[in-house]
Amino acid sequence: MSTVSREMFDQFMTPNYAPAKVIPVRGEGSRVWDQDGRCYVDFAGGIAVTALGHAHPQVVGALERQAKSLWHLSNVFTNEPALELARRLCEATFAERVFFANSGGEANEAAFKLARRHAYDRFGADKHEIISFHESFHGRTLFTVTVGGQPKYTEGFGPLPAGITHLPLNDVEALRAAISPKTCAVVVEPVQGEGGVRSCTEEFLRVARELCDANDALLVFDEVQCGMGRTGTLYAYEGFGVVPDILTTAKALGCGFPIGAMLTRADIAASLTVGTHGSTYGGNPLACAVASAVLDIINTPEVLAGVAPRRAAIEAGLDAINAKYPMFTEVRGRGLLVGWVLDDAWKGRAREVLNAALAEELFVLVAGPDVVRLAPSLIIPMDDIEQGLERLERTVAAVYRAT
Repeated sequence: MSTVSREMFDQFMTPNYAPAKVIPVRGEGSRVWDQDGRCYVDFAGGIAVTALGHAHPQVVGALERQAKSLWHLSNVFTNEPALELARRLCEATFAERVFFANSGGEANEAAFKLARRHAYDRFGADKHEIISFHESFHGRTLFTVTVGGQPKYTEGFGPLPAGITHLPLNDVEALRAAISPKTCAVVVEPVQGEGGVRSCTEEFLRVARELCDANDALLVFDEVQCGMGRTGTLYAYEGFGVVPDILTTAKALGCGFPIGAMLTRADIAASLTVGTHGSTYGGNPLACAVASAVLDIINTPEVLAGVAPRRAAIEAGLDAINAKYPMFTEVRGRGLLVGWVLDDAWKGRAREVLNAALAEELFVLVAGPDVVRLAPSLIIPMDDIEQGLERLERTVAAVYRAT
């Protein structure tokens, strides 16, 4: 029996998280086992991170091979895995240059700094304003949490960085009114994750692109959660038909190994001259070797084409559950980033669904108090989807009947 218990969290760790009572100890594919040997179906994916499930043999093999050769050098040197991954990301996207970091928050920090530095170099210090959107989430550094559109994450941490405006998502007229020659960047998640799994409209992103071009501003897409195959294309911008100037990626890029990246064009990247930005672990050989293996698998027709039928199966299952236990109003999001929205009578109770799901040996997520979020592996077997939906039906039934 393990001597490690959930009580140790309260004894030794800072109280900024409230983890579940169970402690997972092993994962394989879309299944996870806890300390007591209970087996869970994973519809959460580590918050859209484990896009290939747990312990994918090809990814494990890449990590093991790299671990036997070179772990770390620092940015005094470059290394082969980093160069190879950068080349492949550029070849697969609009990008011409890549900056590696350790997380989505760090990738976004780099993107926002670059947007301001690029504007400073070309137009001077007055062009520094950033437009973002309500309910957005871009990270937990002071800069990224301020650009994010959720005040609960900035309360008590002031004074905050200035020059940031938040608008309603998909409000074209609000964006037209707010953008100006002082705007250096418009920052948006094509599909908001933490903010309730809300998708941008194609019209909104198209207009954002046009307005940025007209005002010499950069369009920044945060694809930390919705990228890397999650919506059925390698990056979501492809499905919307709108190309950003800067894109950030993380989470599924490492499938659980910490890595983030900022992708951009060469003319924009030129503003990051030597010494203007950096990361001790960014471009770490271990992380880049793992990410290359992940890219090998995800960026294939088989995996990307498999997102749509899995989405369809999950959405049909959610509709069938709701027909029996009417608690939800809609299924939203794109691909395998799924938001199940509670109706007015049940608002604020998404966490109850999450907790009840654990009792049924199922992992789900929330996206705010009113949305149950699912972000399973892109290659989750259909049998696991079916079993997960059966457990989710028992979950919803328990919450429904208890009320």
